Amino acid sequence: MCAGDEANSLDRAAREFMAARSRLFGIAYRVLGSAAEAEDIVQEAWLRWQTTDRTDIREPTAFLSTVTTRLAINCAQSARVRRESYIGPWLPEPVDTTSDPQLGAERAEVLDMAVLFVLEKLNPVERTAYVLREAFNYPYRQLADILETTEGNTRQLVSRARKHLSTERREPVSATAHQRLLKAFVAAAQTGDLAALEEILSADVVSYADGGGVRGASKIPVVGRTHVARTFVAYAPRFWPGTEIRWVEANGRPAALVTAHGEAMALVTADVSERGIERVMWVVNPAKLAPYVASLRD
Repeated sequence: MCAGDEANSLDRAAREFMAARSRLFGIAYRVLGSAAEAEDIVQEAWLRWQTTDRTDIREPTAFLSTVTTRLAINCAQSARVRRESYIGPWLPEPVDTTSDPQLGAERAEVLDMAVLFVLEKLNPVERTAYVLREAFNYPYRQLADILETTEGNTRQLVSRARKHLSTERREPVSATAHQRLLKAFVAAAQTGDLAALEEILSADVVSYADGGGVRGASKIPVVGRTHVARTFVAYAPRFWPGTEIRWVEANGRPAALVTAHGEAMALVTADVSERGIERVMWVVNPAKLAPYVASLRD
């Protein structure tokens, strides 16, 4: 191959890769729950794509998706070990879906922070099977090829993931109801209104704060309506004065970005059902907040 042919080949490879890039990131992010790790996986897929003999590859997106999926599974297996030593609750890294509409263009529910949080409890292969089936509608036969297993086993993997999700999470409300309850919760938390908080929260609500050991945050989840409501009442005079609220979108759902003196302090999201708020998720880890806030400014 002469230099000109090689340059043309790499140009074509770059075009094919960029055409698939959004999907590759979407797969890796949903499997890992980390935008930073997903970007690393996509970069590794690009490096492999450059050195692959592409002569007989008729469907670049399918090939790249397979490579990305297998890399993501390997990364998830090692990430699981790392997260066992994570200080306090681990929450997915939020992403701004308004800055990348294609990221939320697939079935949006599998991008929800609460769904990604629940899926983290599955093993990486189960989680990946569910993501590819539910978010990207992959046929079971293609899933089996990607996961290097049988079609029957793939169906079982997806079925187990669905059962786990239905057990761990109640049916979510509409986007309008979700936003209304989240705004009511933030208002009640700011004022320390115990009665309002108890009315909004479900009986077995759980509050998670992901500080990553960097910022002061509860290292254990707070469980139950009474405990959660009283905790927010106690924190109200210490946390909220001097803060501002910016209503944003994270992972396709409404969220509240709390700032103080121009610095992001927390991103507040919630899992909401007909019973009220089931989970309150506070991302306060600066390493997770910074990329999200930067994407809002772009």
